[in-house]
Amino acid sequence: MHCTINFYLTLVSSASAAEDCLHHNDIIFANRPRLIGAKILGYDYTTILWAPYGPLWRNHRRIAATEILSPHRLHLLADIRSEEVRSLVKRINDHAAEGRDKTIEIKPALLELTNNIMMRMIAGKRIYGEAIESEEGKRFKMLLKELLAIGGAFSAGDLFPFIKYLGLNKPAEKRCKAVFVKFDKFLQDVVDEQRETSSSTIEWAVALLLKHPECYNKAKKEIDEHVGRDRLIEEQDIQHLPCLHCIINETLRMYPVAPILPPHESSEDCVVGGYHIPKGTMLTLNLLAIQNDPKVWDEPSKFKPERFENVEGDRVGYQFMPFGSGRRACPGENMATRVIGFTLGSLIQCFE
Repeated sequence: MHCTINFYLTLVSSASAAEDCLHHNDIIFANRPRLIGAKILGYDYTTILWAPYGPLWRNHRRIAATEILSPHRLHLLADIRSEEVRSLVKRINDHAAEGRDKTIEIKPALLELTNNIMMRMIAGKRIYGEAIESEEGKRFKMLLKELLAIGGAFSAGDLFPFIKYLGLNKPAEKRCKAVFVKFDKFLQDVVDEQRETSSSTIEWAVALLLKHPECYNKAKKEIDEHVGRDRLIEEQDIQHLPCLHCIINETLRMYPVAPILPPHESSEDCVVGGYHIPKGTMLTLNLLAIQNDPKVWDEPSKFKPERFENVEGDRVGYQFMPFGSGRRACPGENMATRVIGFTLGSLIQCFE
């Protein structure tokens, strides 16, 4: 018996090749590969992230765009984001008031902020409380950690299909199924009673501003001039703070939330950068390399928010696309930018 298994993988690390994939061949690369973890954690490839390009995915996208993430819906839910950001600022302020030697870990606080916002928008309830972390919060945090560890990595069977066909991928599948069962039960419990993107970006932005006080001072001056010192910053103020936008964009450029974008798969033969790409090729885009390419960006390793001054929109062609591009771009970009801008602006305004 003779068996031949062909597997193609293309890694894109340049803006021009990314444009070929996500613009000129957008429809061809609108599919997702059928990864083992995606089948289990993605409800048999039926979620908006992993559904194949077609009627099901378009319906998911339409619902997300009109019922959850539309500008109108985000405006209606602005009070939730405001309350959670104010709560974060109050917690940090109360913690600091306990003594100058007190420190607060910003990473878990920001993660709790974004998770609370998402859960309140979706299920109408908070996962984390004001002070003592609830058992539900601990459970959610642990599940999220396990999901990110599994969902963010390929299994050996994805990269070497013969492993899957020989049945050698059972341990990985078993692990995925165990996490899936726990997370599915958690979601069902939330429904019976009635998620890390933004938090990591805010964390990086805070760290970069601490290392570059001149940028912090410039942003604080801008906020003081526009907002004043007699009231707290509001979400609608963010659009009038170009310096803050530049800081956020530069942070997203240097430290994209997803350094490697979720994989695509070609639905037919095509040409990328002069190379023939066969049907069924898995495509991964190295966003970290694209957005830090010295051929495109001047001194890419340096934090220079001013590079985004006088840039129209939030993208610089395909050289800067922190939320992806094309049909499979992140549908939550609008909400993420609101949360990041509002939270970071509040921290800059309220703390030295």
